[in-house]
Amino acid sequence: MAGGRRRARGEFTPGSARLMDQVRETLRYYHYALRTEQSYVSWILRFIRFNEMRHPKTMGKVEIERFLSHLAVNRNVAASTQNQALNAIIFLYEDVLHTPVKGLSPVRTKKNKHVPTVMSIDEVIAVMNAMHGTHKLMTRLMYVGGLRLMEVIRARVQDFDFDNEKFLVRDSKGGKGRTTFLPRQIHPTIQSHLARVKALHENDLAQGLGSVYLPFALARKYPNAKRAWGWQYAFPSRRLSKDPRSGEIRRHHAHHTSLQKAIVRARKEINLTKQISCHTFRHSFATHMLEDGVNIRKLQVLLGHNDVKTTEIYTHVMNKDIHALKTPLLALSDVT
Repeated sequence: MAGGRRRARGEFTPGSARLMDQVRETLRYYHYALRTEQSYVSWILRFIRFNEMRHPKTMGKVEIERFLSHLAVNRNVAASTQNQALNAIIFLYEDVLHTPVKGLSPVRTKKNKHVPTVMSIDEVIAVMNAMHGTHKLMTRLMYVGGLRLMEVIRARVQDFDFDNEKFLVRDSKGGKGRTTFLPRQIHPTIQSHLARVKALHENDLAQGLGSVYLPFALARKYPNAKRAWGWQYAFPSRRLSKDPRSGEIRRHHAHHTSLQKAIVRARKEINLTKQISCHTFRHSFATHMLEDGVNIRKLQVLLGHNDVKTTEIYTHVMNKDIHALKTPLLALSDVT
């Protein structure tokens, strides 16, 4: 049998999918996010295909270095992309195959230090005023709290602490939690939005649906929690969909590309020449806070940075000559 002969020579047969099943199972055991799972699986498959479908057990340091060097030299990928590929392969060997590979020294992509694009407060307001509805609210949240795109997209109803004017970031980068600002000026808009979301959730419940994805083993520990109002996504999808892991029909959070596209449309509408993205609002928040005299260590905590050196990049773009600044939080009173 041809498949048997291929396996006898140490080659990988995609049809069997046994190895990739093990990869997915291990990723889920360690509670990796779905997007990370998809990324790791993709890089592992690319590594295998690059090495002519050989099984990873028959390969090692030489093949890994050749693949990573190929990404740097021939594919000209960014340093972060090459590191992501390396992390996926290390995970494969250490956590799935239990055969760590030591002494890797591939050709490394040079990591350039890019100065972040930052908008002025007037530009932030102009972009927001060109937006509408839920996308506008999500953008305001990104700015007033220095939030990442997925931190807003994955927000749960119970993450909004109106009494203490705080927003709880649960599903942050690296699995770290933190709190940030939730200024009183935007409470009415958020509460009005959540009232509409609750009506949608109650309609789902009436149809025997209304469950939501819960992290880790919470769904087993608290079987009723997946239908509880507090656990629902604050920015749900308009459509029900099948959960890629459990197969259950659920209302997931909104897709991240919808907000990205809305920001691009707003930028074009006001003829802003700066190439902005969702992350630009986080950069702008950090820079404006520094310009207004916020201690950089406190800003580090608000942003969730492990190292203050990451936060220090904003000192290169802040306007040190600005006087009588409005804080970025109070500036939102000008948004119509």
